[in-house]
Formats: sequence, structure tokens, C-alpha cells
Amino acid sequence: MRNTTYFNLLILLVMACNSNTRKGDEHVKITGIDSSRKPGDDFFMYVNGIWYDSARIPESQTGVGSYSFLNFPQRIRLRAILDSVSKADNTPGSIEQKVGDFYASGMDTAAINKRGYEPIKSLLTRIDGLKDRNELLKLVCEEQKSGNASILGFYVAPDDRNSSMNIAQFAQTGIGLPERDYYFKTDSSTIKIQNAYRQYLTKLFELTGVDQATAAKQADITYSLEKQLAGSHKTNIELRDVKANYNKLAVTSLAKKHANLNWPLVLNELGAKTDSVNVGQPAYYVKVNSLLASVSLNDWKTYLKANTLTNYAGYLSKPFVDASFEYTKALTGQAVQKPRAEEMTQAVDRSLGHALAQLYVKKYFPEEAKKRMRVLVDNLKKAFEARIIRLDWMSDSTKTKAKEKLNAFTEKIGYPDKWRDYSAVEVNRNTYFENRLAANRNDYNYNLAKLGQPVDRTEWLTTPPTVTAYNNPPMNEIVFPAGILQSPYFDLYADDALNYGGIGMVIGHEITHSFDDQGAQFDKAGNVTDWWTKADYEKFQARTQQVIDQYNQFTVLDSMHIKGPLTVGENTADIAGVAIAYDAFKLTEQGKDTTKIDGFTQDQRFFISIARIWRVKTRDEFLRMYVNTNPHSPAKWRVNGPLMNFTPFYNAFNVQPGDKMYKPEAERITVW
Repeated sequence: MRNTTYFNLLILLVMACNSNTRKGDEHVKITGIDSSRKPGDDFFMYVNGIWYDSARIPESQTGVGSYSFLNFPQRIRLRAILDSVSKADNTPGSIEQKVGDFYASGMDTAAINKRGYEPIKSLLTRIDGLKDRNELLKLVCEEQKSGNASILGFYVAPDDRNSSMNIAQFAQTGIGLPERDYYFKTDSSTIKIQNAYRQYLTKLFELTGVDQATAAKQADITYSLEKQLAGSHKTNIELRDVKANYNKLAVTSLAKKHANLNWPLVLNELGAKTDSVNVGQPAYYVKVNSLLASVSLNDWKTYLKANTLTNYAGYLSKPFVDASFEYTKALTGQAVQKPRAEEMTQAVDRSLGHALAQLYVKKYFPEEAKKRMRVLVDNLKKAFEARIIRLDWMSDSTKTKAKEKLNAFTEKIGYPDKWRDYSAVEVNRNTYFENRLAANRNDYNYNLAKLGQPVDRTEWLTTPPTVTAYNNPPMNEIVFPAGILQSPYFDLYADDALNYGGIGMVIGHEITHSFDDQGAQFDKAGNVTDWWTKADYEKFQARTQQVIDQYNQFTVLDSMHIKGPLTVGENTADIAGVAIAYDAFKLTEQGKDTTKIDGFTQDQRFFISIARIWRVKTRDEFLRMYVNTNPHSPAKWRVNGPLMNFTPFYNAFNVQPGDKMYKPEAERITVW
């Protein structure tokens, strides 16, 4: 009965995120509008209120609706694929065998529970046996290769000053709470999370056979060390400073600065052959270097054991998984654990994602979608170029370079032209823990192989089934995976009003990221350079400051406000994304038509579509964490914020002074 209820709920969720569309329909009928609300007071609730008031968040989820939460019903599709291939007689070494056996190994909870924490016992013993700092660093580097990252935030990525080449990069890391401020805030919500995290660490130590008093002491040692590391971290807002996060240094120079960290040994153990690295946040590595001398080896051992337990808890037996979930519950408000099949579907997507994606696109992604998306992207680019030309605050010389950058875009739609190879990953149907480590090591080697090599501009940074889109400034590219090319964002058979208000807004948003507070610092080749005139850039900054100031005023929960400086890039992209999509819509025949459909004008259908793509409802706990850590505004303000700044919206819905969303025309923000 429980399973039946669960799947009935899933069907309802999928229906909530999709429109009533059939092949051959001339238009999609818009339903669910809450006519009791004034569109000029709260357009998000005018469009979504009836759904919002009746929507029920599944106990295993933190939210429901579109955007990232559309990945929930998306996982049902992926699960169906995995259920099928895991039961089939697959050719050894085929992608079907790898993803099927990986999934089956994770579903075999009896075997996993029987092993307890045996898979990491020898590692914990090795940590106990460390004799000095260099042995500690060697173990840290070795574990990094298996996905057990601790004090080193190592990765390989394009050089911001030479985007055609990949270099070694080191970022701040080393903490278990979501970000630095969670260690220092004293409000009741944060203290609750701090306590839950300490209890989580204590429970993990207890599960390895340590008595409660000793486990609590070890948790305190770990938390204290993490708090010291957190104190050296930049805030999420400070991390937005592109130039401040570029600090390329010679290894010889680093070795002199950080004698305790022993950079030559570290790089050798990581397999990173290089004479220079970019240290994104230097203060963090200064702190690590200091703590390696001031903190006792025994305390470092405790920290590494805690880090190992938290990294691998989800791969181990049920008591470890349950302990991890209790912390997640406090952090996000999620009421119950996700069904095992959903967890394993996510695990396969993380570990063998581009293999699973091949099976997904074959079954669910129509090639015709690529063709229509190309038209949409081309029209959005035309619309953005026209807006650049019309800008009254930008000089002709900067406009020329902006247009060159726009026309140099790479657009990726649906899925890669070449698929990632997983032939090096050995998957055994009976050993889930080892399968996870094999995939982690493959990921590490895949990333390491890029070091010192030309950037592969065909690479994708997300798996195609994922409901997302992204802009990658060093590659000067915009990417729209197959996962987002479905309703409510994109419907191959829907009219232009809905598609331009849906995926068109997303396209405009991603285009604008190349010209937001961060993206604007990259030139057409993806290098961080000053391609603006000084006067133009100052005018640009004045406009983005208006965005910061406006969004700082939006209240989310109680007295919690949106963090304008953290979300400025996304908010700028939302404001411009709506405008660009509208201009592009006006290039279509439907956009020029004045005929009403089901009582709505073409413009009204366009704006209603914008509100539908952010139809989201979340738990309050999750929303608090989201506001603290996420550079996007909450869904409601991704609708109301841009629209209150856009005059055609006022015209479409007769928004007047006195309406809550009304702003005098002089106060409506236009950046692009």
C-alpha cells in the first residue's frame, strides 16, 4: 500500500510540472490562475497560488515543483531505466552492465548492512598509526583520489588568465557545515544546526565502537578544528570577486611560504606535475599551514577520522545512513529518508552519469527539440545584441567588444557530441562500497589528466538528464541539457508565448551571465581582462548596485531578507533574461499578434509562462539554508523581482500605483 501511495504521488507531481499538451495542439490551455488575487500585487501567487496552497511536499523531499525540484520526477524516469537494465543479461563492460550492476549493488542493503563499517576499518586504523605530519599529508593526498577530500580543495580547471590551458587549482575547504558563517552565528536556527552536526559526529564515532563520552570529546575536537579553518574562509559574497580568487603562484614560492604544508610532497602525492598553481583563497592555506604545527597530531587524527566517517557514511550500513539523515533533517527539514531506489538513482547519476545519460536521451529526448532550441537561442542572441546597440550608458567601443563576445558564444543543447568513457571503472554487482570508490578514483584521474593540457571545449559540466542550465565564462558557453528541455520550460508542441516565457527566459538568463558582475570580467575568449572602458564599467557597477539594493529589501521568512550582494549575478540575469526573452518573442508571428487565447493576450501568456517555470514550494528549513548559501533568489522573487522592473508587464496586466509590485518607471531597473 505504501508503494502504491508513493507512486500515485509521483504521478501527481509529474502532472503538476507539466502542461496539458498533445501533439498537434495549436496552443496549451492555461489553467489554475487564482483570479481572486491581483496580478500586480503578487504575480507569483496569481499564477501559482491555487497550486501552491494545495501542493504537498513529499516527506522524503525538501520541496516540490519545477526548477531543481523537477529532478524529483526526473529521477523516476532514470529509476525505471535502472530497474530495467539491472535485471537484464548485459554484455560485460557495456554501459548497461556498469550502470545496472552499480545500481543493483546499492540496492542490496542486506549485503551492505552485513558489512557494517568494515570497508573503512583499515583506513581508520591507518589514521591511528600516523607517525608524523608528512605521513598525515600523504594519507590526505591518497584519500583525495578516492573522493575523501579533507583539507585540500584540489582540482584542475582553465586558467582564468589563459583560458585555453588547464592548471592546478586549490580552493578553501575542510569544514562540515554548509559554509563558514554557520560556525559563528548565534541565532536559534543556526545553533540548532550546530548542535545537530555535533550530535552527528558523536554518533558516527560511537558507531565505530567508541564510548559516548569519548565520542563526544572527539566530536568537540573535530568541530573546534573545523571552526578554526572556517575562520580563514572567505564568505560566499567574497567568493564572487573573480580577480581576488586568482592567485597563481610558483610552487617554489608556496613551499617557502608554507613549510609545514610541504607543497612539493603534496603535489607529488596528488600526481600533479606542475611548477605553478592557483590558490583561490590564500588565507585558508596560511591557516592550514599554521594549524599543522599548532594542533597536535592526535587531534589531526581525530579530525581525519571524522572526515572519513562523514564522507563515507552514505556508502555504509543503515546505522551510518540513519545518522547522516538526522543531520540532514535538521539542516533542510526533510521529514523522512528518500526511498533507497531514489538514493541509488542519484548515486548512479553522480558516479556514472554520462553512461546513464546515453540511455536516457535515447528514450526520452526527441531530436526535433534541438532544432527548435536552435531557433530560440538564435532569436535570443539577436534580441540581446539589439539591446546592446540601444544602451544609452555604454560607449561604442565597449559595445563592439560586447557584441564580439556575444557572437563568440558556444551553445550546447541536449547532450554532448562525444560521450565520456567509463571503461576504466570496474563495477562488481556485489560490492557497493568498492564501486563508489572506483567511480571516485576514475573521476579524480579524469580531472587530473587535464593538468597542463589544452581545454577540451566539448566537455559538459553536468549530466544531460539534469534539470538545469548553465553559463561557463572561461569557455564562453551556454549549456541547456536535455533534462530542462521539457515542460514547463520547453514544450516541442507548445506555442511561442509559452516557450519564450519558459525556456526563452532561461536562455536569456544564461546569456546575461556572460555580462553579469562576474561574467562581465571575462572576454570573448574566456580570459579575465579589462575589456571595458573605465567609465562604462563604473556605470555598469552603479546599475548592479541598484539590483543589490532592491533585492536586499525583499523579505523571505520572518525578518530574513534576500542577500543582495550574494544573489546580484543571478538577479541581474533574471531581470535581463525576462527582457531579452520578451524582445525575442516579439520577433515571432505570435508575438506580433493581438488575438486572445482562452481569454489571455499573447503577452499575458508569455508572462504567465515565466511564473510557471518557478512554481516551487519548499520547507522553511531548506529555504533558510538556501538564502544563506545559494546565489539564486527564492522562486517567488525570481518572478516578482524581474517583473516589477519591466514595463511591458505593467502594460499586459494593467499594474497601477497602489499595487504592491508597482514601481514608478524611473525606479525600474534596467541593466541590459
